This record gives sequence, structure tokens and C-alpha cells, in this order.
Amino acid sequence: MPTKKNSQVTAAPARRGELLATAAEVFAEQGYKATTVRRIADHAGMLAGSLYYHFDSKESMLEEILRTFLDELWDGYDAVLKAGLGPRETLEALVTESFREIDRHRAAVAIYQKESRQLAGQERFAFLAESQRRFEKTWLETLERGVAEGVFRDDLDVRLTYRFVRDTVWVAASWYRPGGQHSPEEIARQYLSMLLDGIAVRE
Repeated sequence: MPTKKNSQVTAAPARRGELLATAAEVFAEQGYKATTVRRIADHAGMLAGSLYYHFDSKESMLEEILRTFLDELWDGYDAVLKAGLGPRETLEALVTESFREIDRHRAAVAIYQKESRQLAGQERFAFLAESQRRFEKTWLETLERGVAEGVFRDDLDVRLTYRFVRDTVWVAASWYRPGGQHSPEEIARQYLSMLLDGIAVRE
């Protein structure tokens, strides 16, 4: 039987995760600047002072929310890139992984979409700009490789296509709800069917 001390140790990370999930929903709905620690605490059903037991500021909460999302995103992307897939299969896997991340971190994706441009100018959030550079490089290289290998059309504007894919995939965070009618994999398959009919080489 676990001791009281061990139970507290186990409960602390779980409670921290619950608070971050609550904060992410509030940030996504009301905006980062408009959100106060008191408002987060109210949604979590606790006093603002109690929230400071877990986090020293709303900035630290936001940083952890965004870092967790991006770390998981890049774990998934890196696994795809290391798999040695062809360009079409790589694009399919990246799109699918993106929808899985929206499923896991919908609120964090919404925050990233709304706030990253302004936040990236702050030293604390410089990792956002670095992640954006990696993201763009990954997608452009995949599209360029597809064109070079004759998998995607040779008249494809890869930068325009990248922007289309990026915006169309990630805007799904504004309407997608976990546990809905379609799984992230099903949405990815439908999306890819529409996308690839437009850029794949026709037989």
C-alpha cells in the first residue's frame, strides 16, 4: 500500500498536468494578454495563491504548455524523417502526425497560432522562432525532394504549397474537438486525398 508521502508525490505531477490543461484552454479562449492568474485559478477551482504553489507566473505556464506541444511534435516528426520514407510517404506521415498533435494538444496549437508571432520576440520564447524555422525547412525539403524525384509535379511552387499545407492543417485546431466523429487519422486520410490529387504526378 503506498504511503501518504508517495501518494502526494504521485498526485503532484498529475495535478500540475491538470492545471496546465486548464490554463491552455483559458489562454486559447481568452488570449494570453487578457488571461490573469486569477482567471486560470477560478477555472481550476482554486485560489490564485494556491496556483503559485505549482507555477511562479502565467509566463511559466505558457512556456511549459508550448514546449510540451512542440517537443512532442518534433519527437513525431523526427521519427518520420528517420524512417527513410519516400517523399510522398513522408508528406503523408507528417500530415498524419500533425493531426495527432492537434488531437493531443488542441488548445496549445490554438495558442501557438494566435500568439507565437508576438511571443517569439521575447527571449523566453525564442524557441518558437527556432521551431518555426525547422518546421519550414522540413516541409520545403520534403516537397522539393518530391519534385526532384518525379513524385510531385515539376511545376509545383513548393513554397506556396508549403504555406497551403501548413495553414490548412493547423487551422483545424479552431474546429477540431477530441473524441468527435472522426479520428485524427481519418481526418488526415481525407485531407491527404484532397491534397495529393492536386500535387501528385498523374499517371
